[in-house]
This record gives sequence, structure tokens and C-alpha cells, in this order.
Amino acid sequence: MRCKAAPINRRKPTPRLLGACASLGMISCFIALAAATFGAQQKLPVPPSMALADDLGEAKSTYESVCAACHGLDARGSERGPNLATKPEVLQKSDKELIGIVRDGRTAAGMPSFASYPSARLASLIAYLRLLQGQRGSEPLPGDPVLGKALFYGRANCAECHMIAGQGGFWGQDLTTYGARMNADELRGRILHPGKDYDGRRGLVEVTLANSTTLYGVVRNEDNFSLQLQTADGVFHLLSKSDIRSKTYLGRSPMPTDYGSILSAVELNNLVSYLLRTSGSGNVDKPKSGPEDGDEE
Repeated sequence: MRCKAAPINRRKPTPRLLGACASLGMISCFIALAAATFGAQQKLPVPPSMALADDLGEAKSTYESVCAACHGLDARGSERGPNLATKPEVLQKSDKELIGIVRDGRTAAGMPSFASYPSARLASLIAYLRLLQGQRGSEPLPGDPVLGKALFYGRANCAECHMIAGQGGFWGQDLTTYGARMNADELRGRILHPGKDYDGRRGLVEVTLANSTTLYGVVRNEDNFSLQLQTADGVFHLLSKSDIRSKTYLGRSPMPTDYGSILSAVELNNLVSYLLRTSGSGNVDKPKSGPEDGDEE
């Protein structure tokens, strides 16, 4: 005996039920749209230090095709644009400031605006510029740059010969950007061993004059008839070559070689950190008014 299956009740949804489903669908879409919008608003530009390799590759292509015509492939400038690799005014600007300059342009100086570039692309472009400047990313500083600054202008006597951001002596090299292309170990080695790999044709020279006076200093200018010598006290001596009996390069740096004994390892790390920070290798802040203001540079 075959049983008949009970008929399935296939009731059509009422208009009220259809309306409720539609309302739920609209609410779900609205929630999804709101979440997407909120997420987009919360998305921040990628910091240059976190830029991915692919982003830097694109930034390199952008720089070489757009920026290099004026600033050079190595960012050291040309007759059409300034040096971006070693110029202190550029190194001392924060990433945020540089992004703003690229975005807004400098019309009066002939630089166009790149406001059409997304924020992440601008950030990657500045990250690539930092690589051209010799920076190696977010390497931690080995010490305290504030204490290192006190050493530079104090007990270490660095400022007697060297200057940073226009403050200090001018017998030695300007160190404002000196550490931009070094890491902490390289810079520490330069301080402890200033004579390593030193060019004997540079550095200290001994000049003996016809009247038996002997001067020690650094040659600043020289031609066929005269020599300009700067001694450690900062004085420039313009000497006629007819008055010079002998001139001998001593083959060593004017820099002291005893920092390994007069500074502790901690103090040396602090000094290295100050030189890295002020050169732009450690997230540069703009220098303030003077070396005694106690703020971090």
C-alpha cells in the first residue's frame, strides 16, 4: 500500500516579512559601510622606518624618474636643485616636515607640488631619501645624546675644534652631518682611532720659517706664491713661500688619540649618540638656540 506524502506548505512570504528582510539587509550594509569608512579614516600614513621593500622599490623608481633631474641620482644636488643628501638644513628636518614640503611644493623655488600622491607614497619617498642620506633605519642609540651633548661642549673639549649647527670651533671638521653615513660602531672607531687609514698628505703640517720660527697647523689654502696656515688657536697665518724654509706633513690627524682613556665606555656611547642624533641618523630633532639649553637635539 503506497502512502501519499503530506503536501509541503509553500506559503509565499507576506509583504510585511519581505519588508523586514529588506530592512535587515540595509542595516547590515550600512554597518559594513560604516566599518569600512571608519577603518579608512583610522588608516595612517606608513612611517618611513616601516616602509616595505616593495614600497621602497617604487619610491626609488619615483625618485629617479621625477626627483633626480633636479636633485641628482645620489640626492647631492645639481644646478637645478639643492643637495638633499648632506645639507644640514635638510638632515635636521623631521620626516613629517619633509613630507609636507614634497606634498605642498616650493613654488617660488621652482619645486612643484605632489599633493596628488597618496600619503603612503610620500612617506616611502622620504624613506628612500633617508637611505640616500646614509641612514640605516631605526637603529637604537647606544647611549644618552643629552649627556653626550654636555660632553661635546664640556669635558671632552670637542667644541674647541669642531662645531655643530654653527656652534663651536672651526679648526677641525664641521661635525653637523658627520655621523650621517655611519653606525655607532664606525663612529666610535673614528673617535678612538683617528689615525687609522689617515691620508698622510693631509692633517698636521710643520712649517719652519726663515727666521727659525716653527708653526704647526692645517693648510687651508695654497698657491705657487703663498700658503695659508691655521694653527690650533684658530689664527690664520698668510705666509709667503719665499719665507718658508721647510714644510713637512706629519702624517697624523690633529685629533687627540687618548679618548679611550679619558672617557669611560658609557661616556663614549653618550658622545656617539649625540653625534648620531645631531647628524640625522637617529630621528633628528631641529637644533635649538644654544648648546647650553639642555634640550635634546
